[in-house]
Amino acid sequence: MTQSNATHQAVVERTVAERLNAAGDVHAAYIGLDVHKASISVAIAEAGRQAPEFRGEIPNEPKAIDKLIRQLSERFAGQPLLFSYEAGPCGYGVYHQVQASGHDCEVVAPSLIPRRAGDRVKTDRRDAQMLARLSRSGELTPVWVPTPEQEAIRDLTRAREDMKAIELKARQRLGAFLLRHGKVYGGKSKWVPVHFRWLETVRFDTPVQQLVLEEYVEAVKEAQRRVAGLEKQMAAALSSWSLAPVVEALMAMRGIGLITAMTVLAELGDISRFDSPRQLMAYLGLVPSEHSSGGSRRQGGITKTGNGHVRRVLVEAAWNYRFPARKTRIIQQRAERTSPTVQAMAWEAQKRLCGRYRRLAATGKLKQQVTTAVARELAGFLWAIACEAMGKPHGSRATA
Repeated sequence: MTQSNATHQAVVERTVAERLNAAGDVHAAYIGLDVHKASISVAIAEAGRQAPEFRGEIPNEPKAIDKLIRQLSERFAGQPLLFSYEAGPCGYGVYHQVQASGHDCEVVAPSLIPRRAGDRVKTDRRDAQMLARLSRSGELTPVWVPTPEQEAIRDLTRAREDMKAIELKARQRLGAFLLRHGKVYGGKSKWVPVHFRWLETVRFDTPVQQLVLEEYVEAVKEAQRRVAGLEKQMAAALSSWSLAPVVEALMAMRGIGLITAMTVLAELGDISRFDSPRQLMAYLGLVPSEHSSGGSRRQGGITKTGNGHVRRVLVEAAWNYRFPARKTRIIQQRAERTSPTVQAMAWEAQKRLCGRYRRLAATGKLKQQVTTAVARELAGFLWAIACEAMGKPHGSRATA
């Protein structure tokens, strides 16, 4: 098993382990579900080595799922069952419904499902049977399933991220249009009030091109309004979020503002559930890939596994450490809302990461490589601060 696979397996919800008693697995059968928008294919693997039974297909509706659960409960005399299906666009509705029924359910990572190299046939029936068989043998890797509150905050942060992408695309289109016609802005900063005042002075020879300019400018402004509106909603939602104290603790770090802190916790939840900072770093794909065999050991770029949203915001935050360590007014104001212990940890992190950036840059490494290395250590400090904010034990060094 590779390091990434092992890490994913280690950081799944604690409830997965709690479902097993000291003697071993207590499930009477393993139910594989191939979930689609309109239908669910169902397969059953009972204890033993016999091939999974394909039960058929049901509509992807709450009533049909309740009926399936009731029928299987009667068949297995009310004994615990374990349902499994792949994470995908259909979300976690089936998971919550099965859990509410008193049975167990796991949502598995599609990229970590073992597949036979020579298997060239893929159908819903075979997928359901494969899930049931692999669930019975314990070869599936569950993903962390957010609570409804957590999922709501995550939807909000991702909506803001999507609107930001739309804004960046609108900017690029406007800039390309102006450049094609030789309209170049001479100021230092774009997309600020001074730049928009300049755009109001731009004139084209034809009315059609002038109309195009106005539409492009309006598209940028509309995207900015949507981003600003979602950011206000994030700030408003923070006060009622159970992880609000952890968000404020993370914001004591340099480069970690409200958007970054909420994105990290919305995507990962309680990051103190990771047993060590190394586990979190590997989960985020910030550790080097490796291909070793025999006496040779070869390392490559980072694995880029796990949550890409968090990895992106951490790399963006790491760029702030190219400057000398300094307690700016904004950083200090955010830090003062936290405990003295968190403030000390944040200042120690800033000194270490700023020095780390300078030392790596002095060796001639690419800036992207330096920033990624700093982002890796930044994840370790965030883990330590989150543990402190949650009142959980942590090591003396976040990067250990």
